[in-house]
Amino acid sequence: MALQLSYLLSLLLLVLLLPYSTTAQTSSNQSLDSSLTAQEKGSYWASPFGDFAFGFQKIGNGGYLLAIWFNKIPEKTIVWSANGDNLVPTGSKVVLTKGGQLVLSDPTGTKIWNSGSGDLRVVYAAMLDTGNFVLASQDGSHLWQSFDHPTNTMLPTQKMGLGEKLVAHYSENNYSNGRFQFALQADGNLLLQTLAYPIDWSNTAYWLSGTIDSGFQVVFNESGSIYLTTTNGSILMTVSSKSFSKQDYYQRAVMEYDGVLIHYVYPKSSTNTSKAWTWSILLPPNICKIEENIGSGACGFNSYCELGENGRPNCRCPTGYTLIDPNDVMKGCRQNFLPQSCDEASSETDQFDLSEMESVNWPLTDYGHYGGGVTEDWCREACLGDCFCAMAVFGGGQCWKKKIPLSNGFKDPINAGTKVLIKIRRDNSTSKLPGADLKKKNLSTMRLILSVLLSSSMFLNLLFLLAAFLLAFRFKYWKLKARNPYLVMPGMNLRSYTFEELTEATNGFREELGRGAFAKVYKGNDEEATNDMKRVEKYVMIAIWCIQEDPSLRPTMKKVVQMMEGSIEVSVPPGSSSFISSM
Repeated sequence: MALQLSYLLSLLLLVLLLPYSTTAQTSSNQSLDSSLTAQEKGSYWASPFGDFAFGFQKIGNGGYLLAIWFNKIPEKTIVWSANGDNLVPTGSKVVLTKGGQLVLSDPTGTKIWNSGSGDLRVVYAAMLDTGNFVLASQDGSHLWQSFDHPTNTMLPTQKMGLGEKLVAHYSENNYSNGRFQFALQADGNLLLQTLAYPIDWSNTAYWLSGTIDSGFQVVFNESGSIYLTTTNGSILMTVSSKSFSKQDYYQRAVMEYDGVLIHYVYPKSSTNTSKAWTWSILLPPNICKIEENIGSGACGFNSYCELGENGRPNCRCPTGYTLIDPNDVMKGCRQNFLPQSCDEASSETDQFDLSEMESVNWPLTDYGHYGGGVTEDWCREACLGDCFCAMAVFGGGQCWKKKIPLSNGFKDPINAGTKVLIKIRRDNSTSKLPGADLKKKNLSTMRLILSVLLSSSMFLNLLFLLAAFLLAFRFKYWKLKARNPYLVMPGMNLRSYTFEELTEATNGFREELGRGAFAKVYKGNDEEATNDMKRVEKYVMIAIWCIQEDPSLRPTMKKVVQMMEGSIEVSVPPGSSSFISSM
């Protein structure tokens, strides 16, 4: 009897708790018209167990990113984002519309991003504990999911099909698309590739699976293995084979901004290890050995790559070069001195020297190769005497000359047998860049010319005459336009005249010259044109007086004004009669 009573009480307790259990599971579902607003205190929808969150995360001082992140770790590591290339300000909003679409808008209502065309079958959105954010139908079918639109990260249980890819971010704190990608091509080949930034155009594959016509899907399973399968699910090749319990570790595979694909793990408990992301596997084993016929290599132009202990590239500048942007080492380096001139009269050979570096090389950028047992001294002189030579590499009785920009630079013990000779200025002058000196010279020349002209009374006279002529012409144009607003007949290049103008020009239609098929022809006289010509002749004569070689013959400004007003008659200036008569 006691056993039956205990059973009944347990059953009753289960029935009473069932609604609360159901509420806990569905509380993360967001109904239509639900929204989140970007704000300082944080705004997100968490997964049922709180492992992941979907919402707004502030990125430095730049704005907010609509993202998914690990919500239980201090780093709040982002695994997916919607607007990496267009951060939004405080007050921006994401809404699950009644049309079944996620829409991100800024405070003005301008749409920044959306999840697609929408689907009327969508009834709710949910952040799942797998890290997948979904738009679902009444029966739970996923009509849209973030797993189908990855950015730079894959998570356990996520798959990547033909034509899909992970694109690296531009930098550690810039979430726009960058310079590398991990892609499963339509032909089944799995690749790591460089991109022709800023467009999404692939350049060079620096790692590949070689599975053309057989690769079908990349799988990241719950235990942490990452592998490529065929259409029937059999494993073609393994990318990462180490297994980690999902109960004990968070995991992610990331296409990093520096071109390395890394499988990261993070312990959920700090019993025997520190709580931080550590890498399990990375591809390629040495990113520095990228060689591109087009492109800069692992690092930017004029820099070289040195592999760090963590398997990541460290981009450095050779002697005499500095980073273009210290906040973006991938942009490469520039010379911090004035390059050698190619002017034969000033080759500046004696102003340059060659600085030595070892175990470094910049392959594929040679424009000159000399063998046959040449010496190091010969190689040095050949580079110093060549204005195009920015660097020479000597080894084994051979000399290679290289010019700007240098590409594919890397440091490796395999290069120990060669010596790199970098051309630098002997005076160690920095910041004397070619454009700066040229601009300064041009500016000084312009200042000198303006000073001479402005101090010249002749220039001022000519300037005044030009202004007066333009004013007179403008006055005449306005007068004519006021008299007849249609100076040109619409749709034609013919000048139109009023009846009054024609009467005046033909002296009242007095002298008939003949008759045509459509009208009579009268003799006319354009007195206005004649007067304009006389006025031009007067201005020309005044101008010639103002530029006489003998300063004593030049009129004063007062006299120039009187001549233009007509109060003083303008005589023909010396040596100009032939010019005036030809007008």
